[in-house]
Amino acid sequence: MKATEANLLEFIKKSSQFSIPIYQRLYSWTENECERLWNDIMTTGKSEIPSHFIGSIMYIEKGMYHISEPEPLLVIDGQQRLTTVSLLLEVLARKLGNNEIINGFSGRKIREYYLINALEKGERKYKLLLSQNDRSTYISIIEQKEYPKEYSLRLKNIFEYFTGKVDTLSESEIKNLCYGLLKLFIVDISLNRENDNPQLIFESMNSTGKDLSQADLIRNFMLMRLNIEMQEKLYEAYWRPMEVEFGQEAYTSYFDSFMRHYLTMRTGSIPNISEVYEEFKKYFYNQKVNNETELKELKKYAIYFCAMALDKEEDKKLKEAFSDLRDLKVDVSYPLLLELYNDYKINILSKDDFIEIIRLIESYVFRRAVCGIPTNSLNKTFASFSKSIKKEKYLESVKAYFNLMTSYRRFPNDEEFVTELKYKDLYNFRNRTYWLRRLENYDRKERVNVSEYTIEHILPQNTNLNQDWVQALGPDWQKIQQKYVHTIGNLTLTGYNAEYSDKFFTDKRDMKGGFKESPLKLNRGLANLDTWNEEKILQRAESLSKEALNVWKYPSLDQNIIEQYRKKEKPSTEYSIDSYEYLNETKTRNLFEKLRREVLSLDPEINEEYLKHYIAYKFETNIVDVVPQKDKLKLYINIRFGELHDPKGLCRNVSQTGHWGNGDVELFLSSVDEIDYVISLVRQAIEKQFGNEES
Repeated sequence: MKATEANLLEFIKKSSQFSIPIYQRLYSWTENECERLWNDIMTTGKSEIPSHFIGSIMYIEKGMYHISEPEPLLVIDGQQRLTTVSLLLEVLARKLGNNEIINGFSGRKIREYYLINALEKGERKYKLLLSQNDRSTYISIIEQKEYPKEYSLRLKNIFEYFTGKVDTLSESEIKNLCYGLLKLFIVDISLNRENDNPQLIFESMNSTGKDLSQADLIRNFMLMRLNIEMQEKLYEAYWRPMEVEFGQEAYTSYFDSFMRHYLTMRTGSIPNISEVYEEFKKYFYNQKVNNETELKELKKYAIYFCAMALDKEEDKKLKEAFSDLRDLKVDVSYPLLLELYNDYKINILSKDDFIEIIRLIESYVFRRAVCGIPTNSLNKTFASFSKSIKKEKYLESVKAYFNLMTSYRRFPNDEEFVTELKYKDLYNFRNRTYWLRRLENYDRKERVNVSEYTIEHILPQNTNLNQDWVQALGPDWQKIQQKYVHTIGNLTLTGYNAEYSDKFFTDKRDMKGGFKESPLKLNRGLANLDTWNEEKILQRAESLSKEALNVWKYPSLDQNIIEQYRKKEKPSTEYSIDSYEYLNETKTRNLFEKLRREVLSLDPEINEEYLKHYIAYKFETNIVDVVPQKDKLKLYINIRFGELHDPKGLCRNVSQTGHWGNGDVELFLSSVDEIDYVISLVRQAIEKQFGNEES
């Protein structure tokens, strides 16, 4: 590798051509990055500063020499800056025309110095040769022709952005722009393919501009190390179809998330969103498969993901089910759904059963939200869900697993759901049109487009109610309004929200477009009522709650079948409570029994396991491990030391110390009086294990 400082425009002028390899990402700068560059250029142009550094341009050439032969330079870092400056130069060339505002800056000179090779034809004509869909769009801009049918949105938007900027400049400001461009400097980094590893160098580069996404890094990892012929083959066969399936904007927004869900499905472990690339490399090397085999799998699951998450499903019933799930924002279920979708495609799972499982997932998440159960355990629930599926009895095993989940993970039963639903504030629910739409459209062939309606409070929100309302509600009208105004019994849909205003119930019922004339199922019962008060609100809440049990079903299953799926007690190992020398002593044994009872009572899903050197308590992984000692217990809590709140300072960081148990935290328990405090520490490890880990 050889790196030198270079003036950007001189570097471009002396180079025959820059070629962007197919494995590189598409042009991705937005107005934010371009505005920063624009401001830097304009500020530098009018100042006494001799130069302004804008990053590096790294490329591969055959030998260790710089631009001495007219061969294309294969750019592996810096294409965003090269493309952006080239777009700005084209805008400036059009603005100047034949006017040479300063030496070297006329329309013709800008083009022939920095944008084209005037004596060349075909693709050799262009100083910069972009890849994929960007290429035809960029060439159309340089040739001043119409955009191609499938044009690059980003290139078009940024070219028009710079056009708007330059059009507003005065002559002196245009000169400043030219001077600023002349002062741009880069680090010119040339690599030798035989002696340098472009992939490793590329990963270690700290470049300015827009960071590479995890998907960009994965694509480069899968393609960069291959020869050119194989790069083109695999890109065209696998990666390019994924980009097309996602679409330009969705690829940028969703591909990283897809890769995270894919890895979670494959490994059962949820990678940090910023570490997807590193986790993918570990996964890929562990799989010991070739690039083409893995890319083929990625392409298959990417198509599944787009069907579910980007509304590209062709089957009508599946499309509706995925749509409802998206409205509820259950992204954490995608690792499970990816596996289910594949089983559906290879005929292990029938379409009807697949749809029913999707609906059960929707019901599970909605019921939990209504019942106020924390959502931060859902990602781990769905990450490990497939381990409990028996694919020869697919639907049955899914229902059984839902039934067997308890505590943090429970599927609220009908009684709990209905009780909470009747009094829940559903107006301030995170997606309040979702549940109204589902109630309205349940069991209807002609679905109502809820987006055309707004939510109506039958009893108004306005605390300054008129006398008709006060009289109808009675002396406790304020308490009744406060208690029920945002609940299911008082909410409906209407296209006449403004006309209804705070009118009394019978006025809303009888007016033009009122409840009597409403075509909505939600309003049918209102047409026959003469008043609206606490009794009527509760009656309607009861009716809608019963309907909700049909919309968001419980996974009913015969109890005998459920019991067949219940985990049987593991056969006893060679270790038992009597295997530990110090637990034969009365004081230590009593202390252990009291601690044991408190730990197991924290959650019914906590398992106890006797191992050679310690007793482990765990969910998926260990929560706390107990090492019996003379007159005391040594505990290891499975949480990072810095994440534990320990106001008494009893704990010690053992992350760099060898020990029998799991976790970074060690403490000693020598008195029954300390158990409550110790349990408060253990509870933190439980909450952490059920954490979102979305970062």
